[in-house]
Amino acid sequence: MNFDLKIKNLINSINLNKQNNKKLDLRFPLLEDGFTDEDIYQALEVLLSKNITMSKITRKFEQRFADYVGAKYAVMVNSGSSANLLAAFALTNPYKKNNLKFGDKFIIPAICWSTSLWPFVQSGLKPIFIDVSKEDFCIDVSKLKNMNLNKIKAIVSINILGNSPDISKLANICQENNIYLIEDTCEALGSKFKKKSLGTFGDFGTYSFYYSHQITSGEGGMVVCKTKKDFDLLKVLRSHGWDRNISKKNSNKFNFINSGFNLRPLDLTAAIGLNQLKRLNKMKQIREYNKNKITNHIKKLPNWSNQFQFFSARKYLEPSWFGLPLLMNKKFIKKKSIFLKYLNKNNIETRPILSGNFLKQPCVSLYNLNNPEKNFRNANEIDERGFFIGLPTEKYTTQKVEYLANKLLQIEKFSN
Repeated sequence: MNFDLKIKNLINSINLNKQNNKKLDLRFPLLEDGFTDEDIYQALEVLLSKNITMSKITRKFEQRFADYVGAKYAVMVNSGSSANLLAAFALTNPYKKNNLKFGDKFIIPAICWSTSLWPFVQSGLKPIFIDVSKEDFCIDVSKLKNMNLNKIKAIVSINILGNSPDISKLANICQENNIYLIEDTCEALGSKFKKKSLGTFGDFGTYSFYYSHQITSGEGGMVVCKTKKDFDLLKVLRSHGWDRNISKKNSNKFNFINSGFNLRPLDLTAAIGLNQLKRLNKMKQIREYNKNKITNHIKKLPNWSNQFQFFSARKYLEPSWFGLPLLMNKKFIKKKSIFLKYLNKNNIETRPILSGNFLKQPCVSLYNLNNPEKNFRNANEIDERGFFIGLPTEKYTTQKVEYLANKLLQIEKFSN
């Protein structure tokens, strides 16, 4: 049997098993099946070429991605966390004009992810936490008017689960006060605010291609920026401080002009990401279809009595949903952990809203980042009441929606 036939037979056997499992499949993971056969073939083509490290396909993906989101420049890295790391160290790098200095303060919402915060701390900056809006779970822009912004040098805005703050208003505030804006868009690729892609309002925008995100390459991330100088700096920092990706004039092949990391992706993962980008708009539509089908079905049931508060897109936002967040009714809070165990036991995978109020995490005390206002009202409420489930890229059947709705409304059995 030749090698090509072996590959085809292997894929067919795997697909057959998947089809058999789907007949009675009532599982609800964060993402059901992230890869198509075409994704796998694209990866195999790179693998079989034996040239899997960062090269032409990565550059092609970067260009296509920049075109898709409407950015001038895009740099691919090995994860969304690394994208934040590059953005943070680019801001503080001496090569950058008006770079941030050790001890400079930056604002970050209390509802955040670990690697939305730590890269900026690791680069020497000091975090100032701020509460979020209960409507969109993102930074509460209205609270900035009561803050002294004179000593604030950067704001990290996190576009949570496909939603966003009033990002154009936030961008204007940053511009008026000479504040750098970094948009962590790892959970919102494809979302648009006033027809402009999230991630492109700030000085840097970061994205993730982890398995359950809007597109996936297994691992991978992207940073977008607006200037050629920042673009070159990101590429140098990505690869050891080496100038090989920006200079063809220097005859010294090992010319190191800056500090750096090794955050390079593989052409293997770039090939998958490039192929997935082609169908992002379709997957975005299906996720919204599933979200609406679930919420509409639940609200029409006779035993619906506002057990949950559902998440809606803010005004002017065209969302690209990452998951289905829910805020449970306050009367169920004390039994939340028991209820979530019940859902997971019944094959409904749940996650907190990011990591909840991050100021409650033990690492905050370890690094002495405690904030006198750590009990932010909205962040605490989202932490206590919130969780989310996945939204797949295949349309839910009525049977699956009925099963999910039934299990969610079992929350009545867990009242305080």
